[in-house]
Amino acid sequence: MISKIVSGLDEAVSGISDGAVVMIGGFGRAGQPVELIDALLAHGAKDLTVINNNAGNGDTGLAALLAARRVRKMICSFPRQVDSQVFDGLYRAGEIELELVPQGNLAERIRAAGAGIGAFFTPTGVGTALAEGKETREINGRQYVLEYALPADVALVSALRADRWGNLVYRKTARNFGPIMAAAAATTVVQVDEIVELGAIDPESVVTPGIYVNHVVAVGERAWLREGEFVGAVSTEGAAS
Repeated sequence: MISKIVSGLDEAVSGISDGAVVMIGGFGRAGQPVELIDALLAHGAKDLTVINNNAGNGDTGLAALLAARRVRKMICSFPRQVDSQVFDGLYRAGEIELELVPQGNLAERIRAAGAGIGAFFTPTGVGTALAEGKETREINGRQYVLEYALPADVALVSALRADRWGNLVYRKTARNFGPIMAAAAATTVVQVDEIVELGAIDPESVVTPGIYVNHVVAVGERAWLREGEFVGAVSTEGAAS
């Protein structure tokens, strides 16, 4: 009987080793797998390369992982915001590397990895410092820069519910980077609010098929989230997890 369900968060992240490349879903706090990040922090893996749209918010989740000096390098599109003080301090002190990638390029590099596409040409970044040292080509009279696919060893993803096969549905904007990251990683670990019986999810509603998922853990109702609003923090309109 196929079952991707694991007993707890600790077991879910137990295979992540030092030096791993880890994708973490989310757009700011929306869709961020906070409980899995906390488990990774407790697990102790270090010297990580983390791929995320942002570079942590406040002092929880990804920011807590950064503060613990577990991350060697961040690959992201938006490293500085009003509450990204942890990353900002580390970067200014020279204690963390940064690879800055335009948001569309970041999403497409991840998607390309999941689709088996080695690289692609894009106009985004042409003529800027982000294109330095990269191959460029003129296509139909327009300049493009070559960007390589961005795979990972592990993806940590948050979804709304799953069945034991790992079929996933998301809640609103929590769908952001999760589906493409799940396809781009060698191992995908997913936290969900609930696990439902096989057949309870309409096949037409499945966003991430279970073939992309290795481990699923149910975290239940999250204390920091109520009805799509972040408790104890300023939320972004439309944010959900």
